[in-house]
Amino acid sequence: MVCGGFICTKNALCALNILYVLVSLLLIGVAAWGKWFGLVSSIRVVAVVIAVGIFLFLVAFVGLCGALKHHQVLLFFYMMILFIVFVVQFSVSCACLALNKDQQDHLLEVGWNKSEATHMDVEKTLNCCGFYYVNHNGSCAARCFSQSNPPSCDTCSNIIQQYAGEVLQFVGGIGLFFSFTEILGVWLTHRYRNIKDPRSNPGAFL
Repeated sequence: MVCGGFICTKNALCALNILYVLVSLLLIGVAAWGKWFGLVSSIRVVAVVIAVGIFLFLVAFVGLCGALKHHQVLLFFYMMILFIVFVVQFSVSCACLALNKDQQDHLLEVGWNKSEATHMDVEKTLNCCGFYYVNHNGSCAARCFSQSNPPSCDTCSNIIQQYAGEVLQFVGGIGLFFSFTEILGVWLTHRYRNIKDPRSNPGAFL
């Protein structure tokens, strides 16, 4: 059977959803591993990553069940959800790629001021203190703050800004890649729903 027929489209859709299942399990595993080993102390960050992983797993599970059973209702809802995810992810990815330096600095400052746990994670990981200045009379989770007197730590904004552009480019690129796999999934699902199962009875196709 040539590619583009029922079996080929079904296999392609199943393979795509298996990829999504693996990615979702990777997200959940990385978040749990980071929390377990103390790499991330923010419960909110871990919860968001795990929630995204669970959502992706459920969507992929619906798509996989719909593909295996050629279930018209499941495939329709899967196609709609995947299209909405595509629109959101494509928009966010383009925004990441389009941010200039001033916008990046503003977003970094907003994110820094939102959570005390985020401060500790960044200071501990990057070995820096404060965002724009080091408060020598305050507390800091960085090694440089406790190992020297007076502390000789760099500000976190200087270190973060060195990598912020590259990280946003990377995140935007990965987001664009997966957004195109999602629109591919929408197209495959639409095509698969309108292909008759050659093993079914003539009256069984909706």
